[in-house]
Amino acid sequence: MFIQTEETASPEILRFMPGRDVYAPGADLTAADAARSPLAQRIFDLGSVSRISLGADDIKVTKTADAEWHILRPRVLAAIMDHYMSGADIVDESATPAAPAADADDAAAEELTGPAKEIQEIVDTRIRPAAKDGGGDVTFRAFKDGIAYLRFEGAAYGLMQPIQNMLKHYVPEVEDVRDAIDLEDRPGLNTPEAKAILELLDSQINPQVASHGGHISLIDVKKDTAFVRLEGGCQGCSASSATLRQGVEVEIKKLVPSIVEVVDITDHSAGATPYYS
Repeated sequence: MFIQTEETASPEILRFMPGRDVYAPGADLTAADAARSPLAQRIFDLGSVSRISLGADDIKVTKTADAEWHILRPRVLAAIMDHYMSGADIVDESATPAAPAADADDAAAEELTGPAKEIQEIVDTRIRPAAKDGGGDVTFRAFKDGIAYLRFEGAAYGLMQPIQNMLKHYVPEVEDVRDAIDLEDRPGLNTPEAKAILELLDSQINPQVASHGGHISLIDVKKDTAFVRLEGGCQGCSASSATLRQGVEVEIKKLVPSIVEVVDITDHSAGATPYYS
């Protein structure tokens, strides 16, 4: 099962598309009335979710303000996959019918102007189609202080430099292009432990995996856990689990003994050659 994700106009809302029918009548649910939908209940049980909108072919999940998508997203993906594998109904029709889902995108959308609008148009008409042809995806998130923040998925990480060159050429106001995850507040990256791990990745590990078209990013450090994401050729690679557990995790724990667990938050099913299905 391949579940696609897509960002919306609101940074709090993420769209999940399971590639299967969801609920054509539509339903907009909060935790209070989630019992009418086994699928919604499974997602609400994860915590950090305030609202779920079921559409004909998608599930829009609204996170709470204190949650971070790089941690919550893979858990929601797993919950959706587990639900479909269980064979349970999406909505219990014997319960009171839910109201049709409101279009969260329209409600949260902001009218883009100036450089932000130009970047959005270039991403949608030129960059995104090329990224999808290569097995990845790129979406525009924000333009702040000369920096264009884009969300990269799958093989699209390998397009960072050409995308930067294109945006700088067509939109002179663009000074740099960065992963949209940098917009999230991640104080764990400012700790001595995180800085040591980043140095290890930059100086030793990434130069090695780069020869295979891969890259490993440190996403956050929380207490005794380091969260990493495998990108480019590493995403979906059948050897990625061994690379992480037998190589990367060993080196991180050796360098920073206080780290007892390294968690892979990669959506491997979205890789160019996924081995999770």
